[in-house]
Amino acid sequence: MPQAKADVLVLGAGMVGVGAALHLQKLGRDVILVDRHARAGEETSYGNAGVIECASVFPYMFPRDLGQVLQYALNRSPAVRYRLSDMADFLPWILRYYLASSPERAQHSAMAVLPLIQRSLVEHEALIAEAGAGELLRRTGWLKLFRSNASLAKAVQDAERAGQYGVPTEILDAKSVAAREPHLAGDFAGAVYFPTPGSITDPGALAKAYAALFIRNGGRFVVSDARTLAQEAGGWRIKGASAREVVVALGPWSDLVFRPLGYSIPLGVKRGYHLHLKAGGNAVLNQPVLDSDLGFLIAPMNQGIRLCTGAEFARRDAPPRPTQIKQALPRARALFPLGEPVEAKPWMGSRPCLPDMLPVIGQAPRHAGLWFDFGHQHHGLTLGPVSGRLLAEMMTGATPFADPRPFAAERFG
Repeated sequence: MPQAKADVLVLGAGMVGVGAALHLQKLGRDVILVDRHARAGEETSYGNAGVIECASVFPYMFPRDLGQVLQYALNRSPAVRYRLSDMADFLPWILRYYLASSPERAQHSAMAVLPLIQRSLVEHEALIAEAGAGELLRRTGWLKLFRSNASLAKAVQDAERAGQYGVPTEILDAKSVAAREPHLAGDFAGAVYFPTPGSITDPGALAKAYAALFIRNGGRFVVSDARTLAQEAGGWRIKGASAREVVVALGPWSDLVFRPLGYSIPLGVKRGYHLHLKAGGNAVLNQPVLDSDLGFLIAPMNQGIRLCTGAEFARRDAPPRPTQIKQALPRARALFPLGEPVEAKPWMGSRPCLPDMLPVIGQAPRHAGLWFDFGHQHHGLTLGPVSGRLLAEMMTGATPFADPRPFAAERFG
């Protein structure tokens, strides 16, 4: 088979990789998108809450509340779970995560990613229009429920803080919650409503729609193994394709490429699970709803109501153990009328995370033509297109719309 040649290879056809490929294409580069699957969006990008989080100014940092930490340590919440058998593997990363979550460093991370968060929905809307995928986007916002006055009061403080950066919110009492979502049941202190975020009714389908747009505009898709990447005179090659430059956008599998090249970037994973269920009777869920105190989220999707858990700390390739789904399911049924599961078993994926909850976006410091775009933690769907734009501007010599220095790989030494 002849070797396909291009200006740039983008390794990984999830939301981040497809976003990079599209923006490089827009700036005149001939791009080959590479994945081990024959279709885009088959891995991490398939499974998430579907929210384009243009209101999430503050990243998901390690909690500082002792009661919350104790609850997580006892493995009592669907929000966070860990495996004792894997602790030796992830404990050093957790320590770095904890240190990076100090108030000062957390604020630094928030301000670094703010320009990307603020443009995230705008970039998606432009690509959705070009891809003809408008039916996948809903402009309903999303709802964050609280069952205690204490947790609601803390959320109100967080909302006021986010408002300083232009994030609109509405504080709802229990009656207003019922008016907005009449099929929810429970004893709520109140909720915070975020009106601006969009939600996607099938995240995997959106990645596929973007990939189809890339192909229509002249891009090529090659099925290959990114682990075959090798540097050669004048550029880079994998089995079946070569180019002058290469972008590593492999999400939680990015280390399979950067570690053999000598980089010790502290990439970790937070695994997560979801399960689709039918809505019971004539019940309707209008928007994604997070039950903050009980630690799960439900979202209306094309496949049904998607029940999402929080983070599981375990080895990326360890067998699935959907305990969090089992914990969350009776709580979710008490919150909203849910019927039978749509799938035979829950889906599991891995979120790629750096300790400071910032992605790595930019040039590799020791290899010409090697670029990184991974580690988008809980916001791969949100940040895929906008970080692709930032990367493409850096690679083509255009003026970056945001300061790229906080995302440099060199921050890890």
